[in-house]
Amino acid sequence: MTDEQTSGPDERLSYEQARAELASVVERLEAGGTSLEESLALWERGEALAVICQRWLDGARARIDASRQDPAS
Repeated sequence: MTDEQTSGPDERLSYEQARAELASVVERLEAGGTSLEESLALWERGEALAVICQRWLDGARARIDASRQDPAS
């Protein structure tokens, strides 16, 4: 985890939690009917959640790659 990710409560989100919240944010944005300010806040939250998900996926890929290179595996 990077310093950015460990700087707040989002550091404790699992991949599944972040993905589920991101899906909810997308649904709300697609449904419309929100004010510009709320839409911007949702967009920003979605961006933050996407970064969290990507970090989890990058970490998983690194672990897989490392295990493939480990001769003891």
